[in-house]
Amino acid sequence: MATSRQLRLGAFMRPVSIHPGAWRYPGAWPDANFNFGHIKRLAQTLERGKFDAFFMADHLAVLNMPTAALKRSHTVTSFEPLTLLPALAVVTERLGLVATASTTFDLPYHIARRFASLDHISGGRAGWNVVTTSNPDSALNFGLEEHVEHGERYHRAREFIDVVTGLWDSWADDAFVRDVASGVYFDPAKLHVLDHKGEHLSVRGPLNIARPIQGWPVIVQAGASESGRQLAAETAEVVFASQRRLDEAQRFYADVKGRMVKLGRDPDHLKILPGCFVIVGDSLDEAQAKKARLEDLVHYDTSIASLSIALGTDASGFDPDGPLPEIPDSNASKSSRDRLVERAKRDHLTVRQLAKQVGGFGGLEMIGTPKMIADQMEEWLVGNASDGFNIMFPFLPAGLDEFVDRVVPELQRRGLFRHEYEGATLRENLGLPRPPNQFFPAR
Repeated sequence: MATSRQLRLGAFMRPVSIHPGAWRYPGAWPDANFNFGHIKRLAQTLERGKFDAFFMADHLAVLNMPTAALKRSHTVTSFEPLTLLPALAVVTERLGLVATASTTFDLPYHIARRFASLDHISGGRAGWNVVTTSNPDSALNFGLEEHVEHGERYHRAREFIDVVTGLWDSWADDAFVRDVASGVYFDPAKLHVLDHKGEHLSVRGPLNIARPIQGWPVIVQAGASESGRQLAAETAEVVFASQRRLDEAQRFYADVKGRMVKLGRDPDHLKILPGCFVIVGDSLDEAQAKKARLEDLVHYDTSIASLSIALGTDASGFDPDGPLPEIPDSNASKSSRDRLVERAKRDHLTVRQLAKQVGGFGGLEMIGTPKMIADQMEEWLVGNASDGFNIMFPFLPAGLDEFVDRVVPELQRRGLFRHEYEGATLRENLGLPRPPNQFFPAR
């Protein structure tokens, strides 16, 4: 298969592995989620492997599952993303740094200021993963008795993004003249006051930080619902997708990029990266044995709690060995729930079988030798199912080391992945343009 395109690779970190059994795997670091020395080493390994970005997922609630499951979770404690990533910026040089931040439970001025700061500190490597926060338990930590309705969250998010990007454009790129002789620090004609008053938000501005090095930090989004797809088509530059099958991914890819064209956006200015759980072995049997060992470390209490979160309803009372019952509509993630319901029906899964998939990792998996994994990645790239992948590691540090030392060279040998970074900024490495300032057009 011949292609001139190259894979873009992100690393999904929470801030380490998403798999609930990862911390128990032989040789893994049990405390890695809250050990800066370990995370620093992982980020530097990603940079050695020429990854585009370290993507830090986040959650805003701890008490989101029964204690029987919660006590087994290694993600109950982790660093706040926009505290951790500036520290990683100091110990890396080219690796992109993408943080999750909620449009439902934060304010635009905070978000604009923090990401502008990260972009300057990192030399232009920041990215903002825009989330509306699907977990209803999060609302209880922010003065609300119940979660904001799904559609309302997306309407607020759309306005929120406009406000944040408007704040990033508060200053022209050359606003700060710093003329020592005259004593003039900035040119007032190159300062814009946003003065936004909308349906959900009121923000005067301007931002008290110079325009980010990238113009705007890269806008990332992950929603797969109708609202999420439209938001991505309108605003996103990277989408972290969740399709498991090639045909599903091709339909999603065509849909989102087709919406972009209708909106007048260049589809090449959006990179679609499905989450991909990768286990490397000397043979398929060895890789599958690693997976089986990892899955055996996940307790049923954890699996059924994870299924409950994904479905937006308590599944603990379901018959473990019966079919999935009818699932009522909820205010949680609609796309996640719908995918699971469809999968259970299609594959005739019992509740226990479905819970085991979700309790481990229920998305796209590539398991096998470096050649087998590279074959699948190439098929997805050439088949217009993705522009790359957001890699999820089964356990750390070994899972990451095996990918960097074995899979990356195979991808490079095929001409599918870089040998060196293209530039200094995340935008340059992803092949994304620097957005013009909407208030100070280039002359």
